[in-house]
Amino acid sequence: MGGVVGPGGRLPGHFFAAGVSSFTEFLSAAAPDLLPGRRPLPPGNAAALAPVATTIVAATYADGVVMAGDRRATMGNLIAQRDIEKVFAADDYCMLGIAGTAGIGIEMVRLFQVELEHYEKIEGTPLTLVGKANRLATMIRGNLGVAMQGLAVLPLLAGFDPDAPDPASAGRIFGYDVTGGRYEERGYHAIGSGSLFAKGALKKMWRPQASRDEVVRVLVDSLYDAADEDSATGGPDMTRRLYPVVMFAAGEGVTRLPDDDVGAVAEGILAQRMADPGGRP
Repeated sequence: MGGVVGPGGRLPGHFFAAGVSSFTEFLSAAAPDLLPGRRPLPPGNAAALAPVATTIVAATYADGVVMAGDRRATMGNLIAQRDIEKVFAADDYCMLGIAGTAGIGIEMVRLFQVELEHYEKIEGTPLTLVGKANRLATMIRGNLGVAMQGLAVLPLLAGFDPDAPDPASAGRIFGYDVTGGRYEERGYHAIGSGSLFAKGALKKMWRPQASRDEVVRVLVDSLYDAADEDSATGGPDMTRRLYPVVMFAAGEGVTRLPDDDVGAVAEGILAQRMADPGGRP
């Protein structure tokens, strides 16, 4: 935030304001042009000018929740990137996946990560999982103007709720619409261009209280189905050894599944599909 120091070498008053637990609120006062939704854009639709991230899936399991995302970004009919990562740890117990305009989505993830860390430093306690979901809804709403010009971002939030009364229901998933509407999903959810096909697969294969390994396989299988029907979704790339990013949140925190483990799951699914291309469970 260069140029904020006044002529006398003093910082503006908002740097010393007490009780501002929202970093986004502070930034809107200190440097509003750094917020993704506050930058002026020329009129018209800009959707074709930026790479788009596609399919994200998430599902709960007996001890938490798993999230996975394919690795493809597209720009019109072109593959803009084959190894993009769209699933991130937001904090110790929360994950965020992005679909939509990739650059703005990654920027929103970084801002959300700082938002959660800033709140904990100011208040001395972390936000609840529902509080995090609400903060993210506010950030999406702030991007509405840019979204209406074709640069929409729709994240998927999933995390482990340490305050849940029943540990079996501690894994929770939140979806959003472009206006910032927040909706808690039950069991599983998918977003992005391949979500229709991924959701169909999840509906058939997901089971309540399944083990983590079972849910990981279901999610990777659902991404395979999405890639089979949606050109913007990338399936496991065995030649380049590019596999979906898979993360899970449980009582011990957020962990990323190693690529070698995801690759072994993908190889098993491909072997099954060689015998039965329809993938019937």
